[in-house]
Amino acid sequence: MTAAHPQHQALHMPVLLREVVTALAPIDGGTYLDATFGNGGYTSEILNAAACAVIAIDRDPDAIARGAALADTSGGRLSLHQGVFSDMRSMLGADTRLDGIAFDLGVCSTQLDQPERGFSFRSDGPLDMRMSKSGDSAADAVMSLDERVLAQILWEYGEERASRRIARAIVRARETAPITTTGELAAIIHAVMPGRRPGQIDPATRSFQALRIYINRELGEIEDGLAAAEAMLKPGGILAVVSFHSLEDRIVKRFLTERSAARSRPSRHLPVPDGPAPTFELVTRKPILPTEGEANDNARARSAKLRVARRTAAPATTPAPFKGGRS
Repeated sequence: MTAAHPQHQALHMPVLLREVVTALAPIDGGTYLDATFGNGGYTSEILNAAACAVIAIDRDPDAIARGAALADTSGGRLSLHQGVFSDMRSMLGADTRLDGIAFDLGVCSTQLDQPERGFSFRSDGPLDMRMSKSGDSAADAVMSLDERVLAQILWEYGEERASRRIARAIVRARETAPITTTGELAAIIHAVMPGRRPGQIDPATRSFQALRIYINRELGEIEDGLAAAEAMLKPGGILAVVSFHSLEDRIVKRFLTERSAARSRPSRHLPVPDGPAPTFELVTRKPILPTEGEANDNARARSAKLRVARRTAAPATTPAPFKGGRS
């Protein structure tokens, strides 16, 4: 078995790494999908855990480039694919079946740490936020969207109570000058929000999250990606999903509840209601949380939740997204 590339592994330690790999329980000869490659932390550990194959997807071309060294040292056991994970069936072929799939949702910490990607206001940079480096940017959105639409985005995707006030300030500011950098947008938000109190998040945090989710269609991607995973997992295959905020976790929890025996038989004393057979069984009914040590060592881990389910032999409930062919 070829070991993972040590330099690559040291770049970033993903959240709940041990728990995710334990849940997947890689076996020799198995095939696993890392649906959010990032810096390759999950992929490296899966490759090290068994003589198995890993298919990795990431929409960020930089992530795929970073993974080249790991692929080169994997002995042919790792294949990399650039694209969104909702397209996994068209990338891999509709008949591909997998022993396990891992999702690490949200933004990669490397993207946050690069000012030129425009995901964070900690350092000034272009107001970009595009994970794939293509399509409309966050600057395009704040400069073109109607005030009402902007407010709705901030409310729905950032759960920002001051969404209308912030949207109004953005529209007023763009009438004077273009909003093109993270610093400019953060300053607009700070100007109309109360000062930050000890222990509170920065007033711009929720708005930046909302714009990022909107630009990258993150919540729709999760819904489509989970449906595709249902179609591609073998009976007995494991689905492991790490989420980082309530909007993500709500989608994952709802999907697994609807697709599992938790919905089909809410009590063992009640008959099974009519409807499709459950396509998943919950491995843990409550999410797995980081240890206190991990939460202290890694601020990103503090809000993380891992949900794990095992695929049954029942047919997929609904057709998963499929665009045909291979990419």
